[in-house]
Amino acid sequence: MADTSVNNFVIAEHYIRIIFKDTRRNNMSLLRSFEPFRTAESLSGGLFFQLTVDDSLQPKREGRERIRTFDTGNGDTVVDRYPDGGYQFIIKDIRGGECCLLQANKDFSNCQCALNGNYDMRCFGLNNALMLVFAFAGSHQQTLLIHASLVRHNGRGYAFIAKSGTGKSTHVSLWLRHIPNCDLMNDDNPIIRIIDGQPYIYGGPWSGKTPCYRQVKAPLGAVTRIDRAPENSIEKLPPIEAFASFLPSCSSMKWDNDIFNNVCNTVTKVVETTGIYTLHCLPNKEAAILCHKTISQ
Repeated sequence: MADTSVNNFVIAEHYIRIIFKDTRRNNMSLLRSFEPFRTAESLSGGLFFQLTVDDSLQPKREGRERIRTFDTGNGDTVVDRYPDGGYQFIIKDIRGGECCLLQANKDFSNCQCALNGNYDMRCFGLNNALMLVFAFAGSHQQTLLIHASLVRHNGRGYAFIAKSGTGKSTHVSLWLRHIPNCDLMNDDNPIIRIIDGQPYIYGGPWSGKTPCYRQVKAPLGAVTRIDRAPENSIEKLPPIEAFASFLPSCSSMKWDNDIFNNVCNTVTKVVETTGIYTLHCLPNKEAAILCHKTISQ
């Protein structure tokens, strides 16, 4: 008889439950980065979302509307929408293998998924499903999952955004090496929440190639876009440019008006309360010193 496993977590002060219906193939070994966020609390009445992992789940075909297939950079994800506003995702890896079937209700508070393939495929599928669910559930609660590298300095969190390969992690490493009182909070997918009108930034269980899974929180100090340039300079962006610079780093669904509008509203709140900068830079010590001096005032 299959064993069921119920696991509770606190991520960015949101309560999450993950249920494995059959632990023989699917269990917490697929989610090692979640262990620092585990909680023994019962989570009664306050769930951010619940995800049930059940390999008997079958695709829903009747009434579906194919939204699109989008390339995540690590594989394609196929998106269908249903008349009740719910969604279905098929998550594929870089080789085109179908790793996960994910079904969610309209506000992503209750979701199910089925995993497929070997351990690596299941791990990839489940982690990506959870990122999707977290981002889209978060849109309803002033929470953003962003693509950024995050350093903490003197108690404040500084997020660095850029296209992959531009040098977010490199610049953060320069802060860690040359700016006193710094530590790495997350290196790929930190979380921003608006609480009582103010933005806070958190570590989370997704951190790209750098294993940095920390239950940490700080007031958001600034958001800075890294732009490679032949010399170092930095500019603070006016509100419209700041919004346009920051929005692409936030996980969203432009085809879902509720989710997209919620994300835009939260981004607007960040722009209203936080300095948004562009750092034109070389990958050197001087760039880190210039940036630190400017954005940490």
